[in-house]
Amino acid sequence: MNIKQAKEELKHTIQAYMQKDEFGIYRMDTVRQRPVLLMGPPGIGKTAIMEQIAKECEIGLVSYTITHHTRQSAIGLPFIEKKEYGGREYSITEYTMSEIIASVYDRMESTGCKEGILFIDEINCVSETLAPTMLQFLQCKMFGNHKVPEGWVIVAAGNPPEYNKSVRDFDIVTLDRVKKIDVEEDYPIWKEYAYERNIHPSILSYLEIRKEDFYRIETTIEGKEFVTARGWEDLSQILFLYEELGYEITEDVVIQYVQHKRIAKDFANYLDLYYKYQNLYRIDEILSGKIQKSAVQSLQAAEFDEKISMISLLLTRLAADMRDALEQDAFTTELFQRLKEVQAEEDIRVVIKRQKMKLEQMKEKDMLDTEAEIKLRKLCEQLEQYVPVMDQSGFDGVKVEFGKQVQLRKHVLDSCGVELEYAFVFLEEAFGEGQELVWFVSELTANYHTAKYISRFGCEKYFYYNKELLLTEKEFEIQKEIDEVRDLLKFM
Repeated sequence: MNIKQAKEELKHTIQAYMQKDEFGIYRMDTVRQRPVLLMGPPGIGKTAIMEQIAKECEIGLVSYTITHHTRQSAIGLPFIEKKEYGGREYSITEYTMSEIIASVYDRMESTGCKEGILFIDEINCVSETLAPTMLQFLQCKMFGNHKVPEGWVIVAAGNPPEYNKSVRDFDIVTLDRVKKIDVEEDYPIWKEYAYERNIHPSILSYLEIRKEDFYRIETTIEGKEFVTARGWEDLSQILFLYEELGYEITEDVVIQYVQHKRIAKDFANYLDLYYKYQNLYRIDEILSGKIQKSAVQSLQAAEFDEKISMISLLLTRLAADMRDALEQDAFTTELFQRLKEVQAEEDIRVVIKRQKMKLEQMKEKDMLDTEAEIKLRKLCEQLEQYVPVMDQSGFDGVKVEFGKQVQLRKHVLDSCGVELEYAFVFLEEAFGEGQELVWFVSELTANYHTAKYISRFGCEKYFYYNKELLLTEKEFEIQKEIDEVRDLLKFM
């Protein structure tokens, strides 16, 4: 299965294992809660989905790469203990608590999460001395003499032998004690993730032309050559940063992430063309309605890869603007909810204090990524700016200030709608109702941010060209958001 299906199956498994009866007892005995074993090629996201699942299920996560451990660190250190048997005292060997098990208890104490995932990566690459303990661990959920705490699910990941010389094959005895999920690379699924994660558009447009270059591992005379999903994502980050700093992105830079000579060379050459298209087609002018006839003619005469690159440039700009607009919309709506609390309690400082406590609690439980933390801090800062207004003019003054946020929200949302209309006008002039326009519409549907914007605020031309809509939002979720906007407007 692909990584998206694997994530869903793993999430279902964890939720099933954590079901309790009316007495608070787990409905599935611990001994029957088979550890989940994810097997698949490197760099496809096996490790990444662990954090996503832990956050979505609001449980703890302790992660270890087992290759870094010796028998002593995993099982514990031996010490001599005195015990009496049959009236005689004997010296016996006991073991200190495993570092891994101790980390689970530490996470429980620091986060307050009594349930969670113990994730062991590269489990089939254990050292010679540690290999015999893996069966005990998978069967009895123990390292040495110490059990994994109740409520913690074991998930392990490994690579098939063809990808790693250090891999050990599990025997039938071991495999019969795990829930094995085989994961394969899948570009269309990664593409959904890439849109949501804002992967650099040059990578997406390149892979749209050469899907076969998404994931490749080959053995050559000079050794292994490979490119993985992880490599493309890491390259995306460095591309954005190099662009901000004004640094040149050469083939030498690309091959540090795309460790396949032919693909690295092809992508570096494509990247040069991609930047050329940025200068040739002035996206800002197109999206503001200043459509030059020369740009239309150039695109009509262009090769296929240039057409795809140009459409990708449009999509990237639209997606970025719509992402910002949706964030402004979400921020305004959340701010509105907090101000309703202020109106009810008539004490903005209490609301601010409560919001900051929520922020700190979520940080302590490791339930916040950087982006979510920034959003919460921005909300607190905005509320703090209303404190002197509240002191001087009361809640009516706060409502006036909040009206500026509402107007800003309307402006950015409306601007995105105008940009989308002009994008359609430009592409219609260039291609009529041709295949290129169909691809543009399909990518609007596939892109997380553009699909969400259109599902919320509509676009007549999109509806016209995409008569069988497959929007990502469920109908009741859309209606809920519409109702929130209506409440916001009534508040004004």
